[in-house]
Amino acid sequence: MGPSSTPDLSTEVSPLSLSTVAVVGLGTMGTGITEVLTRAGREVIGIDTDQAAARQAVASLEAATARAVQRERITERERQDILARFRTFSDLQAAAEADLVIEVVPENYELKRQVFAELDAVVRPDAILATGTNALSVTRLAADSQRPERVLGVHFFNPAPAMKLVEVVSSVLTAPTAVAAVTQLARDLGKDPIAVGDRPGFVADGLLFGYLNQAAAMYESKYATREDIDAAMRLGCGLPMGPLALLDLIGVDTARTVLEAMYAESHDRLHAPAPILGQLAEAGLTGRKAGRGFYSYEAPGSGSVVPDAETPAADGALGAGRTVTSVGVAGSGTMASGIAEVFAKAGFDVVLAARSLEKAEQAKARIAKSLGRSVDKGRMTAEARDAALAAITPAGSLDAFAEVDLAVEAVAEDLEVKQQLFATLDKVCRPGAVLATTTSSLPVVACARATSRPQDVIGMHFFNPAPAMKLVEVVRTVLTADDVHATVRAVCAKVRKHAVDCGDRAGFIVNALLFPYLNNAIKMVQEHYASLDDIDAAMKLGGGYPMGPFELLDVVGLDVSLAIEKVLHAEFRDPGLAPAPLLEHLVAAGCLGRKTGRGFREYAKR
Repeated sequence: MGPSSTPDLSTEVSPLSLSTVAVVGLGTMGTGITEVLTRAGREVIGIDTDQAAARQAVASLEAATARAVQRERITERERQDILARFRTFSDLQAAAEADLVIEVVPENYELKRQVFAELDAVVRPDAILATGTNALSVTRLAADSQRPERVLGVHFFNPAPAMKLVEVVSSVLTAPTAVAAVTQLARDLGKDPIAVGDRPGFVADGLLFGYLNQAAAMYESKYATREDIDAAMRLGCGLPMGPLALLDLIGVDTARTVLEAMYAESHDRLHAPAPILGQLAEAGLTGRKAGRGFYSYEAPGSGSVVPDAETPAADGALGAGRTVTSVGVAGSGTMASGIAEVFAKAGFDVVLAARSLEKAEQAKARIAKSLGRSVDKGRMTAEARDAALAAITPAGSLDAFAEVDLAVEAVAEDLEVKQQLFATLDKVCRPGAVLATTTSSLPVVACARATSRPQDVIGMHFFNPAPAMKLVEVVRTVLTADDVHATVRAVCAKVRKHAVDCGDRAGFIVNALLFPYLNNAIKMVQEHYASLDDIDAAMKLGGGYPMGPFELLDVVGLDVSLAIEKVLHAEFRDPGLAPAPLLEHLVAAGCLGRKTGRGFREYAKR
């Protein structure tokens, strides 16, 4: 074909031309995309060589639209119009009249290349060809195509009807007008498109799969149970699903394919697939679709988890703990006040000790305000507030901890300060008292070794704000006694917190999984791959995260984030965990986030 017959996409493609769309591959994703397109008034040509898949796609659209009628979101007439816009075929020839073809066949390069080669011979010269891949090279597919300028990626998220994000992926060969047309289509579908360049995982999966991989490796190392890893990330970060449950939903084999592609490009060990992913995939334990993956399910395709050999026993199996009726909380900051409030509301007698009686009384006044807000919002009665306040005794010295059953340290995140405090607790507290640190990143055993009773020391990592956040990471050292562990688990249950068990290593569960993800987001901006706004939007809209990574970094504090990154890097020695230089530069410049009015973004002064 000579140059004269190659279409000029700069004039031929307009955002209004994509009225007929062919969807190649009618699996879960293809069916979801079909529903989105037909409901937005597009004619859809569904193509799948498996006639059973085509029938299932039609049945799924019928069921989804019937539910919409039942919920009065559409009329029966509108439903019939939607169904009439969807026709299925078993041959790619059916794509001849399509303005846009979206390929969503399995993640196999040779299979996708073959589909594109056949489409080249079928579609109109001005038709746009889109791949739904999230791991394979769009550029390579384009280069192998007869008209690379009309090839791009369009990555929907599962379930396509519900998820708002669409990543529009251009290679160096893609015509800008093709990108503009597909971007406009995504907007017409009610989606939020972001434009990204071609690299494995793009934005959302590029950040998500590294995190999922680390969670799989954490489970494989027996650092924490699958249930505790998942609960920690749901309750500690507000995520809709835990990472291992999400891997089962995505498909363990699919996740491994994406990670292989990411590692081939990045050579970052954080992307090298955890061996457990390969073992499960080879055994056919690919997640929900197989009925078993990290968890066991009622049946293949079911989302109902059933008990299996790994399901943990109830807390009663931990054995007897020590009796706790009184608690000492050391500190006067936000965390100490929040923890003291949690214990007081649960009926414990609380001694709140600070460096001076004045500071302790200020902390109690902060608790009174917080409890007052709960009364105003109808979350507790005035009587319950008064009882909780009456249970708190402010003190200007740790000597007031002489008779407490549990002492909880919540002072500055400085190992020397904490060790001095534990040495004091060792002298002050009665024999048999449990001593706990709320550190989020320092070694608990270093606090324990500052005492003559390391068997009585444990980590109780509350999350901020302590009254609202349900999670407590219970951190055992190699020296912690079994009855101390059982005591703290029982106390967590009494204060209505969800306890997860983990060992004494940097970051515990949540920070060890969260901060490398945040660091990788910073690297994406540093490398000019995507903007702050696009990355934040991608993770909220594509991953269901309550906050984007840069919103979260500015809230946590860039100095705090950098300190945790340094601790993780020092402990695990993985080059991929080294703090992003951009983070170090912002901290050096005093841009620490919301607290200074500027971090990754600028904030109005209060």
